[in-house]
Amino acid sequence: MVQRTPAPSDLEPIERASRDELQALQLQRMQWTLRHAYDNVPHYRAAFDAAGVHPDDLKTLADLAKFPFTGKKDLRDNYPFGLFAVPQDRVVRVHASSGTTGKPTVVGYTQNDIDTWANVVARSIRAAGGRRGDMVHIAYGYGLFTGGLGAHYGAERLGCTVVPMSGGQTEKQVQLIQDFKPSIIMVTPSYMLNIIEEFQRQGLDAAASSLKVGIFGAEPWTDAMRAEIEQRASIDAVDIYGLSEVMGPGVASECIESKDGPVIWEDHFYPEIIDPETGEVLPDGEEGELVFTSLSKEALPIIRYRTRDLTRLLPPTSRSMRRIGKITGRSDDMLIIRGVNVFPTQIEELICKMPKLAPQYQLVVSRDGHLDKLEVRAELRPEVASSAPAGEVEALARDLEQRIKTNVGVSTKVTLLPPNGIERTLTGKARRVIDQRPRG
Repeated sequence: MVQRTPAPSDLEPIERASRDELQALQLQRMQWTLRHAYDNVPHYRAAFDAAGVHPDDLKTLADLAKFPFTGKKDLRDNYPFGLFAVPQDRVVRVHASSGTTGKPTVVGYTQNDIDTWANVVARSIRAAGGRRGDMVHIAYGYGLFTGGLGAHYGAERLGCTVVPMSGGQTEKQVQLIQDFKPSIIMVTPSYMLNIIEEFQRQGLDAAASSLKVGIFGAEPWTDAMRAEIEQRASIDAVDIYGLSEVMGPGVASECIESKDGPVIWEDHFYPEIIDPETGEVLPDGEEGELVFTSLSKEALPIIRYRTRDLTRLLPPTSRSMRRIGKITGRSDDMLIIRGVNVFPTQIEELICKMPKLAPQYQLVVSRDGHLDKLEVRAELRPEVASSAPAGEVEALARDLEQRIKTNVGVSTKVTLLPPNGIERTLTGKARRVIDQRPRG
């Protein structure tokens, strides 16, 4: 792995600014955003009025805590364009979520928004070691999902050569990587594992490919999975964070020289950490739910958006802006199994520590009478599946069951499957949880 650390002259002035300079810019932009939302979005005017606050009440950054939160339900209740703050003829693009749990959440962009988005993604790719002239293979999905086009515009803005592969066609992904020889890949971490497996299936060594850097996002992943990908593909794996409601990919991104958590581009996105139960703002360093307020968005200003991601704010290191720790889970997809809080990433970390198991897994939740049951499905590595006797496989399953019981505090049934025994996604996020419990 070869790291390319940017020289100070490569950075934008804001990436080196003092805390006072940054906070002055944030206050100015936050005051504009609150006024823009209040004056142009009926939902925000009604929400602010109901909470007894007005944009003029924001005198300091801490005053933001007086203003109400925005949730995904607010976007769905105002579907499709009710939260837009500009006339339709200024909206140059819309994106939307898949809508698998209800109406999709729709987001819009003015041309200035698109330019801002391209700039922060370009900044993110540069932080990951990318440079003008690099070839970037993009395997995020294109279309209404923000991943593909967000990465695409940012890579072009940096001056890179873009391969807009999108998701799926894993065999062709490997062929193009072999033939075009990109140095950077942008994709979900779970799909990167699929690509690595396809290299192996074709008798190729992923570690010998042209790839030097992987920029991975769109789903939580652990440091154990980072180590797995880096070792098997011989690349630097860095974390990019974003969500459509706030902008898309590029809200925060890791620096290759430190790889110590995504740097939030705080000149455009103001972060808070709150207690998910009370809504109280927590001090930096304490874990809670991540909340964002946009500072420069025109079409869809977002005020105190509850991401549901659980993390903490960390002090600046490689840049002047704060970082977020690894996402430990989500406050709305946490599993409660017989009174125990369980996050998929906890299970993932334990699986990745067992060298005879592959990092693919699924959690299957069912109900037996009034009791919830959790089955953990994991895969054996090919060399183990081909040679291990049944007794060894059973012992591995019992070992993982004991590790989960000791570290997570819940009893599980572990089922170890042969390679490719778990469903693979072709276009992006892995399906980690199958909830078979009856509704209602």
